[in-house]
Amino acid sequence: MNKAMPTHAVSASDADLAPQADHASSAAPRQAANAAKVSRASVQHPPVVDEIALPSTLLDITPQQAGTQTLLRGLAILEAAAAGVRDLRTFGAALGTTRSTTHRLVSSLVQARYLRQVQGGYLLGPKLIELGTIALEQMPLTTVARQHLESLAEQTLDTIHLGVRDGDDVLYIDKIPGTRGLEMRSRVGHRMPLASTGIGKAMMLDLTPDVWQSLFEASRRALAGVSFKPDNRPDAQTFMQRMTNYAAGGYTFDLEENEASIRCVAAPVRDASGAVVAALSVASTIPYMSLERMDELIPVVQREARAISEELGWRAPQPATRRIKR
Repeated sequence: MNKAMPTHAVSASDADLAPQADHASSAAPRQAANAAKVSRASVQHPPVVDEIALPSTLLDITPQQAGTQTLLRGLAILEAAAAGVRDLRTFGAALGTTRSTTHRLVSSLVQARYLRQVQGGYLLGPKLIELGTIALEQMPLTTVARQHLESLAEQTLDTIHLGVRDGDDVLYIDKIPGTRGLEMRSRVGHRMPLASTGIGKAMMLDLTPDVWQSLFEASRRALAGVSFKPDNRPDAQTFMQRMTNYAAGGYTFDLEENEASIRCVAAPVRDASGAVVAALSVASTIPYMSLERMDELIPVVQREARAISEELGWRAPQPATRRIKR
């Protein structure tokens, strides 16, 4: 008698080489079963997954991450919507997904209020506003900025300030004293006129010249009784010219306009909307803050201000691409 065929799956070549059974009628059912096993084992069915080419690292999906593919696609749709994509066809082109898959994903995001459908396409939805508000509440400005202030203090050895606008004044909300043995009258909770401080002027950069003039006059009134020796406060014309230069460069100086012998370099901090919400500065006395060193500190201060801004959701404007005629 022939030995019973093994129950494990065999390859197609094994099946071809198997000896013929003496009793064909009894072997036929087994051969049919083995043939079915061979067919199932030798044929590899591709997974039913759309080809996808998502932008950035969101779409670099390995086989081990296949379970996260739908989530990553949804996030990519939100990023595309934030970049200005509005219709299903463009969403699908950006993600590399079929129309049916794209429609299913977008519909789910609309239902969950991450997108909203309007005439002409889709926009980011109210759920993102809710989450963004909560995220801001969970990340106070001082907490976000602190590591960058410490980095700036370590790089410069000077006094570091973080301030926000409060009416016509700057309100200092954080300070790291310098390590050169100098002490300044500024402190957390202290207020000074915006137009008389570097950090205050940094929060004025996006304002109109008329508002610059108004804040300059408010500063003059606030400091009318303060004695400056020597008096380095600029006149209105000089102040306006300096502000024009500062606005073009994205930084500001305090040239002993708020406190005798104290100079500082400041830069604005922006939120996700691009609005100036705070400013930071590096301050020291004239022996450590020559005009040459102030110029050298501009990119250093701006770098840390940008880093804080990016953590608040700000993105630097992208340069416009020019089409080359061929």
